[in-house]
Amino acid sequence: MWKRLSLLWSVIRGDARLLWFALRHPLAPRWLKPAVAGVALYLLSPLDLLPEALPVLGVVDDLVLVPLALSFIVQRLPAPLRADFARRRA
Repeated sequence: MWKRLSLLWSVIRGDARLLWFALRHPLAPRWLKPAVAGVALYLLSPLDLLPEALPVLGVVDDLVLVPLALSFIVQRLPAPLRADFARRRA
């Protein structure tokens, strides 16, 4: 279980770095800021698809949906923007 959580953390951390870079990049698409704001709002909002009152499911939906949303957003970024991030990171 810890191995899966550490893998999940590394994926989220990499996607979060790329999104932080993309938010400040001139090639960033116009939909990027509202999409990232929506994910952040969902993460911080008390309203969830599954309420936190359910013992395990309330937390699991955050642990699954947020990384999936971040991954979905990163996949839709323009290729030149992702290449610029990879070039600067290397």
